[in-house]
Amino acid sequence: MESAQKTVFISGGTSGIGLAAAEILLERGWTVAVSGRSAERGKAALDYLNVGSRAVYMSGDVGNDEDCRRMIGETVRQFGRLDGLVTSAGYYEECLLEYTDDEQVRKMFAVNVYGTISLCRYALPYLKKTCGSIVTVSSDAGLQGNVACSVYGATKGAVVAFTKSLALEAAPHQVRVNCVCPGDVETPLLEKQLQGDPSLTIESMKEQYPLYRLAKPQEVGKAIAFLLSDDASFITAAALPVDGGLTSW
Repeated sequence: MESAQKTVFISGGTSGIGLAAAEILLERGWTVAVSGRSAERGKAALDYLNVGSRAVYMSGDVGNDEDCRRMIGETVRQFGRLDGLVTSAGYYEECLLEYTDDEQVRKMFAVNVYGTISLCRYALPYLKKTCGSIVTVSSDAGLQGNVACSVYGATKGAVVAFTKSLALEAAPHQVRVNCVCPGDVETPLLEKQLQGDPSLTIESMKEQYPLYRLAKPQEVGKAIAFLLSDDASFITAAALPVDGGLTSW
C-alpha cells in the first residue's frame, strides 16, 4: 500500500486508461481527482470507484488553459497536496493529411499537446513540494509512424519529447517525469474507432501485435501506477511502450 496521504490528478479519468489508473491507485491507498468534460460520466466514474471522499470529479476541458489551472488548484485545495499527475485525456482521429482541416489540427494539438503542457505547468510547483511524479500518456504513434495518423502522431511525438525535456528540468527538484506509449487498448475510444470503420475488426487489429491481442486498460493503468510509485524511484525521462511488442516489429 502507498501512503493514504498521496494525491494524484488524472485527466481523462472518467473512462478507459485514466479510470483504470484511478482504480489501481485507489486500491494502493492514494486519493484521486479525475477530470473530464461530462458531469454524467464523472458521476458514473465515481459510482464505479465507490470510495467516498477519497475520489472526486473535476469538470473541465484540458484544451482550455484556465480549466487546467483551476482543476489543479481545486485538487490541492480539496486534498491539501499533490503527489502525482497523469495526463491521460486525449483526442484521436484518423485522417490523411491532405483531407485534414485546420480545426482538426487545432483540436488535436489543443487536447494532446497544449493540455499536457498546461497541466504539467500548473502542477509542477506543487509536485516540487512533495517530490512527486508525472506520467504523461503518449502512444505507439509517438514512437513510430502510423498510416492516416500524421497529425495525431505529431501530437504524441511532441508528448514524448516534452516529457523527456521536462524530466531534465524537474530532476533537480526530485520530480520524476515519464510517459507510457500504449498501442491499441480496449477502451470506449477504440469502440468509436471501430464503429467509424466497418472494415476494421478486433481480429484484424490483433494480427498487428506479436502477443496477438490488444491491451486491457488495467494493463496500461498498472504501468502508470508503477511509474508513479517509489518502486520506480530511479526512473525518469523514460518513454515506456505498453504495446505488446508492436513497436519492435
